Amino acid sequence: MSLPQPVPPSWKDLGKSSNDLLTKDYPFTTTALEVKTKTPSGVTFKVAGTQDNKTGVIASDVESKYLHKPYGLTYTQAWTTSNVLKSTVELDNTFAKGLKIDATSTLQPDKGSKSAVFNAAFKQSGFHTRGTFDLFKSVVTADGVVGRDGFLAGAEASYNINDGKVAKYAAAVGYNAADYAVTIQALNGFKTYAASYYHRVNSDVEAGAKAIYDSKLTVGGVALEVGGKTILDRASGSSLKAKINNSGVIALGYQQILRPGLKATFGLALDTQQVNEAAPVGPVHKVGASFVFES
Repeated sequence: MSLPQPVPPSWKDLGKSSNDLLTKDYPFTTTALEVKTKTPSGVTFKVAGTQDNKTGVIASDVESKYLHKPYGLTYTQAWTTSNVLKSTVELDNTFAKGLKIDATSTLQPDKGSKSAVFNAAFKQSGFHTRGTFDLFKSVVTADGVVGRDGFLAGAEASYNINDGKVAKYAAAVGYNAADYAVTIQALNGFKTYAASYYHRVNSDVEAGAKAIYDSKLTVGGVALEVGGKTILDRASGSSLKAKINNSGVIALGYQQILRPGLKATFGLALDTQQVNEAAPVGPVHKVGASFVFES
């Protein structure tokens, strides 16, 4: 008798371990501040702001989230400095175990733009499927992932109802083990190919790499990025991340918990091919920081 299969990751989470390792906690293009608070009744408030280090433009948003666990209901309301109002209603495991449905609407009154997107996801042992309908664009997107004994296979397709044709399609295969994961994806109508690898070397060290080939580009070949992370001190929550790509850009990210509820992250990007040169627009090397306060 075979053992029950675990629920595989969703389509968007294929290769997530490698993507998170190579993209998260590198705040070298912006300076960011985020404050989270939670009331005794369970309402969460978040205020976040980022300043682009190149343009100096500041963007921020205010968000409130209400969770009602008995009904699996989550309601989120956000308002941005671009005057965009966003509302999301989620129902998780309300109608059936493993079924999650949500609806998200946005409204920008001064420009008259609006959107409404409906999502549904259903996951059980061995499979994970999702569907999305964009009301105003009349686009239906569906994806699914099946898994057995660590092996994964998935596909995604979008259909434009107004045009009466498939808007995009993609496929992927992979393998997930306890300490490593490999993913190969064919994206954008099989015009872009990506391969990623993630390895948890031990409890303190992680390593990963990702290669992307875009068949539409006449120059550039394969874009390659390799990186790693090490835990410096668990008591202080300090860690160091580093990565390098085939363009010669080295990035560093240092994170530390300054005190309970206050986390700081600092990022640095160095272009090794232009160490002593001035860029035509903006600095060649980039620095940034992110601070998160949570209570």
